[in-house]
Amino acid sequence: MLTTFIKSFKELTTKELYDLLQLRSEVFVVEQDCVYQDLDGKDEKALHILGYSHNRLVAYTRIFKPLDYFKEASIGRVVVKESDRKFKYGYKIMQASIKAIKSHYNVTEIRISAQTYLKRFYNNLDFKEVGEEYLEDGIPHINMIKS
Repeated sequence: MLTTFIKSFKELTTKELYDLLQLRSEVFVVEQDCVYQDLDGKDEKALHILGYSHNRLVAYTRIFKPLDYFKEASIGRVVVKESDRKFKYGYKIMQASIKAIKSHYNVTEIRISAQTYLKRFYNNLDFKEVGEEYLEDGIPHINMIKS
């Protein structure tokens, strides 16, 4: 079972911030072998969706209101701990993020910059590809929109 919490940057405890940065680094830097600047100055504008199982942070996203990242509301830094992916926490954290955008920002149109190999995962959440594939930090990505 995944329990989710929504917090602004200021509401995050030091432990929560450490845990989310550690999870992002574990997956995006170490597992995906990608050297990039994760600390991009945007966390302070985001709402953070934290997903816990057995008191461990296992899933995370950050969401933005329209115009804070893209023209549309957006979801980014979607991450699930490798050992917990078999529990479908990716879908659960995304569903919680979509719901949070609707309840906090009162909009339904969402743009994401998705790693191309996850297109089918996002298609299952009603995101559709827009535009051409591009490289971001050396990894193929595609823009996707959910209306």
